[in-house]
Amino acid sequence: MSMKNYVVETIRKAQMVQLLAAGKRLDERALDQPRELKVETGVIPKANGSARVTLGNTEVIAGVKVATGIPFPDTPDKGILMVNGEILPMSSPYAEAGPPSPEAIELARVVDRGVRESKMIALEDLSLIPGKTVISVFCDFNVMNVDGNLFDAVSYAVVAALKTAKMKKFKVKDDKVEVTEEVVPVPVKKTPVSVTFARIGERLVVDPSAEEEASMDMRITITTEDGGNVCATQKGEASTITPTQVLEAADIAIRVGKDIRARILEATK
Repeated sequence: MSMKNYVVETIRKAQMVQLLAAGKRLDERALDQPRELKVETGVIPKANGSARVTLGNTEVIAGVKVATGIPFPDTPDKGILMVNGEILPMSSPYAEAGPPSPEAIELARVVDRGVRESKMIALEDLSLIPGKTVISVFCDFNVMNVDGNLFDAVSYAVVAALKTAKMKKFKVKDDKVEVTEEVVPVPVKKTPVSVTFARIGERLVVDPSAEEEASMDMRITITTEDGGNVCATQKGEASTITPTQVLEAADIAIRVGKDIRARILEATK
């Protein structure tokens, strides 16, 4: 970072900390208020399920593909669920073409963990021939525009795509798997919702914008399931967070997550 950029960012952070101390944000949102969320489903006709999500100006598209595969050795009676994706070069001046960046890998893993730990999909229902053949559900996302808080935007797109995903029904006969013409939903049981916070100074803000992320000391993502139970957390950046702040974030994540879950359910019904 050049000395000029360092000075500009230091001044900007000082101004932001001063604003937050008075309970204000640059975009005039409340500290616990996410940006406008829009969820559109069925955007990729050839996918088993798909969704486009915009969170403020951050935009993500996710698609689901269903196929048969071989189960993992340690879970022979469960299907496979995998979340992967990339941050497209056109989405940000800082994104580059090539293999997935460490940021994209972390993004996919955090989203995958929230979906997996919530038990959103009953993986045992995806077993066809235990130890031999299972149903694999792959959810891939593409970040189309970056303007802060990719973790939540990607999570909402993945969840919406999975909730609307359908597949051909598989039938086992004489120890062989046959594909029928009957179409059934992917066995989704839960609707996990992640809420990401940035700590700037001593204040936590929900759904940080790109400017806020540039000034944050710490990031934490908390995922809750339908009953309001926390099922996954992930802390980012090097700075620490106090137990009191963790409890504060969890309470806000449960409350804000309830409203976001209602929006996702409305869009995917």
